[in-house]
Order: sequence, then C-alpha cells, then structure tokens
Amino acid sequence: MKQLIFILSFSLYFGFAFAQESKSLFNGKDLSGWTKHGTEYWYVDNKELVCESGPEAKYGYLSTNKPYKNFILDLDFKLEANGNSGVFIRSHVGGEDGTTIRGWQVEVAPPNKHTGGIYESTQGGRGWVIKPDPADEKQLDPSNWNHMKIEAKDDIISTWLNGKQMVKLKDEKIGEGRGSIALQIHSGGGIKVRWKNIEIQEIE
Repeated sequence: MKQLIFILSFSLYFGFAFAQESKSLFNGKDLSGWTKHGTEYWYVDNKELVCESGPEAKYGYLSTNKPYKNFILDLDFKLEANGNSGVFIRSHVGGEDGTTIRGWQVEVAPPNKHTGGIYESTQGGRGWVIKPDPADEKQLDPSNWNHMKIEAKDDIISTWLNGKQMVKLKDEKIGEGRGSIALQIHSGGGIKVRWKNIEIQEIE
C-alpha cells in the first residue's frame, strides 16, 4: 500500500510539474523568435521590449514565429506614451502591405479604453466581442507596470489585469483559431509601450 501511495504521489507531482512548465518568449537581448511586420519601431532597451511609432505612424506587429492554440500567457506592460496597443492571439499577419492581421486582440490601451477586452480584427470581423465592466477598468495603472494574464482553452478565453479577471468569453469562432501571439502598435503616431516578462505555458 505504501508503495502504491508513493507511486501515485510521484506521478501526481510530476504531472503537476509538467502542467506548470512555462517558457519565456523574450530573451531580454534581441527579437529572436519573433517577426516584425511594418515600419514601426521594435527594439530592446534595458532588457525590455519596446514598441514605438515610426515616421509613417501606421499599424505594426511583432509576432511569434511559432503558432499557439491553447495556452496561458503572462506578461508585463507599461504605457509610456498613449499606449494604444494590444496582444493578439491565434493570429496571422500578412497581406499586400504585410500588416493585415486576422485574429483576436486582447486590448492594451489608455484608461477607460477597455484594456483586457477582446476585439476581433479578422477581415469582416465583429469588432468588439466583449468589453470589461467599466468599474474593472480602474485596475489599469497608466503610469507604472501592469501585469496581464491571458488563458486560451479551446473556445474559452479569459483575461486578467493586475490579478482581476476582466472578461471570460466562450466563442465558437475563436475556438477554431490557431496562430501566433502578436504584439500590436496602433496607427496614428505618438505611441510607446514597454513589455517584459513575456512567458507562455502551453496547455492541453
């Protein structure tokens, strides 16, 4: 009996450890593992990933070379200027100008602009699929670092901002998607956002 309990405990321990394994998507040195789309600026400063508007002030994206389906993504961001940005999931970037994106964006934006909500940017997409409760948008710190967590599990997407769940959505269309994680810089110019501690855990 003791041997059986030991084997079960051992199996549960290593099963739990495997489930908790995560990896960094950003090495703090360069853009290895990512592809830049557009003319906006993406660079590393003080071991942080920075996106900044370029002279054309157009949309820009930085996408992972690897596609992901089901995962838990954790990252920190800081809105240095304007901050109209986002984190795309299950996305595909391309088109004639190289910056046409299909996928779903978890919003990162200035105060009261629905950070943590989900926006569909596929061609002919639905736009806002779900927005956070206005009272919950106070979780955003516009001057300091914020922590975002995104969980994508088949057709259920959940987001958290600084420990507060912002939305939970069950959506068949999103459930069919699979693609890159992509950070966005919005068009219009004057935008600068910092990112760090970008880690992903793939889940079954």
